[in-house]
Amino acid sequence: MAAALRERGYRETTIADVVRQARTSRRTFYEHFSGKQDCFVALLRETNADTIERIRSAVEPSAPWPTQVRQAIESWIATVVLDPTITLSWIRDVPALGDEARQLQRDTMEDFVVLLQTLTDTHDLSSVGVRPPSHGLAIILLGGLRELIATTVEDDGDPAAIVELAVETATVVLGPRGAA
Repeated sequence: MAAALRERGYRETTIADVVRQARTSRRTFYEHFSGKQDCFVALLRETNADTIERIRSAVEPSAPWPTQVRQAIESWIATVVLDPTITLSWIRDVPALGDEARQLQRDTMEDFVVLLQTLTDTHDLSSVGVRPPSHGLAIILLGGLRELIATTVEDDGDPAAIVELAVETATVVLGPRGAA
């Protein structure tokens, strides 16, 4: 599915494209997936879980908090650079695909929110005034960064060029705050 998406985009991809790329049969495809969308959703679940794990692994909990922000952003953007077509398809195609895809979108956003809250919920960060963002604030930050990524990729820009802006934004949003 990933190779077919890179070649033709989600809307133009057919089951024939997927089985050709996978060098398998339609029968084998349908043993694993109910259709194109089911295969696409499975790909995105795997891709997004991998992205979240890459970000989690990239952040050094003992580093100063601005460094941790940079590590997380650079890791996220590095995954975009590796496969901008899949990233853009995830951001743009999923919202139009119905309930199953919508649930994937919500589940993945929740996974990103939990990651962000977990990464910011440490004693070291608390001691400098950094607290985990509320659920709503995390969604605003992550949604804004996703849209920045999408428009950059759509405009054939270099996703790596948005690292500084993304780091600055995340640092301002997540930065030290007074006690609640």
